[in-house]
Amino acid sequence: MKATSERSIHLCHENGDWMSHLPENLWDVPLHNLSLPGSHDTMTYCLDKNSDISVNESKLLQLIDKFMPCIIHPIIMKWSITQVLNVSEQLDAGIRYLDFRIAHKPNDPSVNLYFVHMVYTTAVVEVVPTLRNMWTCGYQVIISYEDVTEVMKHHELWPAIPYWWGNKTTTQDLIQYLEQMKQNGRPASFFVAGINLTEDLEYILAHPFGSLKKMTLSNFPHLKLWIKQQYPGPKSNCINIIAGDFIENDDFVNDVIELNKKIIPLLHYRGNETELKDVS
Repeated sequence: MKATSERSIHLCHENGDWMSHLPENLWDVPLHNLSLPGSHDTMTYCLDKNSDISVNESKLLQLIDKFMPCIIHPIIMKWSITQVLNVSEQLDAGIRYLDFRIAHKPNDPSVNLYFVHMVYTTAVVEVVPTLRNMWTCGYQVIISYEDVTEVMKHHELWPAIPYWWGNKTTTQDLIQYLEQMKQNGRPASFFVAGINLTEDLEYILAHPFGSLKKMTLSNFPHLKLWIKQQYPGPKSNCINIIAGDFIENDDFVNDVIELNKKIIPLLHYRGNETELKDVS
């Protein structure tokens, strides 16, 4: 199993600079019209097994975990981890959308911030990134933030990027949700189609030896077919960012990147400008 994981990581490295390898005639296409691979709950590879449950979770779950931690906490961990690659490895794998959820531990006297998904991470948020300090480091990044007030105060922040979260336990229901969202029309700018399945209490009780990873991997073949059917671009039923769990598996990143080849036949050139033709 370890050898397989190492091989997956090694093979993923070929996508580390995939954007610079796109055909030159895609360089002027708006980023929100390209197909970009993303990771859902990016930081869950370093969840702290000794951490308390997040205060955002239900009071009942917090209470049960407090009195039966030896039973409940391992179950929570199995259904909280969505990634095994660290951030550097995800970027090397070709991921270009990272999903960070940041919180302060309620009883922590320090001012430290942590990443969170049901439980808190071992990693501490040491620097809150801005475009200015990322540019200083020679990086290029777009940072979106959900709090409208903060976005208004800090013009370097991008408004919240909509995330189509189906909150479904089955692939069929998730795909049906995503197709319905496409029928409603894509946002004008960046948006995320989340192919991540979500467990509920009924599902966990029905799968006592399961985990989010088992749930995800068993459904990847069906999700893979859906991904391959998608088109990036400005039309109302096109996709932009596709984010998933356990992104190192089943050629997820490659499949999303390959969608950009579908744009090339639709390109139309007008002087120095590049635009996408509407062939509907």
